Amino acid sequence: MQYFIICLISLILYSPALADTLQGKVVKVADGDTITIVDDLGEKHRIRLAGIDAPEKDQPCGDISTQGLNKLISGRIVTIEYEKRDRYKRIVGKVLVDPPGEVFCMALDCVKKIDAGLEQIKAGLAWHYKKYQMEQSEVDRRLYSDAELEARTKQLGLWEDKEPMAPWGWRRKR
Repeated sequence: MQYFIICLISLILYSPALADTLQGKVVKVADGDTITIVDDLGEKHRIRLAGIDAPEKDQPCGDISTQGLNKLISGRIVTIEYEKRDRYKRIVGKVLVDPPGEVFCMALDCVKKIDAGLEQIKAGLAWHYKKYQMEQSEVDRRLYSDAELEARTKQLGLWEDKEPMAPWGWRRKR
């Protein structure tokens, strides 16, 4: 019985329903995995895209990664789904944006929002940050992992280099 209660409490504590959401306009793209948004009240929030790690600015592909994220979300309204902040007090969350162009919806068939972090991985502009993958849903873990494998196979972006250095290794080297 105690085991059942512990499992039930764990499920409740780690439920996606407990995730907070925040919406705002992207006013700055700092790099390939960090942005700043301004919400409806005019408050600024620094956001770290969950599940990815993009090349540092002074690292090969750093500028290209920043440009890719900038093109995707700069000046756009985004929705952030999050559960935590990092040691720099940034919100760590999944960044969702409407697809470009007109959104066409029929009763049950509506275009979904685009996951900016997943798009960075698909374009070969970021790694799936496996160190923190257990903080992602099982579906997102699979999507991010599969997207990285496909980008590697197609040698997209940073994967054009035979042995690109991961950002966490680059940071340690400095």
